Amino acid sequence: MVILAQAVYVKRKTPRLPGASGPTEGRVPGDGEPFRLAVLGESTVDGVGAANHEEALTGCLARELARDGRAVRWQAVGRTGANARTVRAELVPLVRPADLVVVALGVNDTIELRSAPAYRRDLLKLVIDLRRRLGPVDVLLAGVPPMSRFPALPRPLRDVLAARSTALDNAAATLARIPGVTHLPMDPRLLDPAAFASDRFHPGPAGYARWAQTLADAHPVIA
Repeated sequence: MVILAQAVYVKRKTPRLPGASGPTEGRVPGDGEPFRLAVLGESTVDGVGAANHEEALTGCLARELARDGRAVRWQAVGRTGANARTVRAELVPLVRPADLVVVALGVNDTIELRSAPAYRRDLLKLVIDLRRRLGPVDVLLAGVPPMSRFPALPRPLRDVLAARSTALDNAAATLARIPGVTHLPMDPRLLDPAAFASDRFHPGPAGYARWAQTLADAHPVIA
């Protein structure tokens, strides 16, 4: 009963921030044929906590991938509240041809108490569908954020969701056995209080920038 009451309280009291405004596609100028980046997922890809996609996850990641001077063309395909099944069914068809697809999911599946085996199946089907659509594209699975670090969550609700987010991330990590699929667990140190937006649940611009840097380091652009 305590967990349920806390969940209801958090849902009512947490400010509902909008997604990022402006274009969901763009380009970072540079040399050569643009590297094509698509980022797919939930509210972090929708850019909640940032004013626009240039300062949200996708724009920050595109600039990181362009730091060697190469042009990058980017696309953000996200929906606030989406889980892995929703993304697979409704958002994968919107992804344009890409050299790399970054998938950022897991928070909503955690909140919905999705089991680890079910989440793994959902992600596997998502990767299969992406490759049916785009060919043998590289896929980077961003780790499920450790929800033990979310300031908006009180205890014991935070502890319950933390255990579930860890289980889902461990399940996602097993997909790195597939050639061309990389999994990068999120470093808990990225989730210090200064990294969060005003709702204390989503990243702010500084949080997105730091997260993007770690993702870019996990998948350097090959010249």
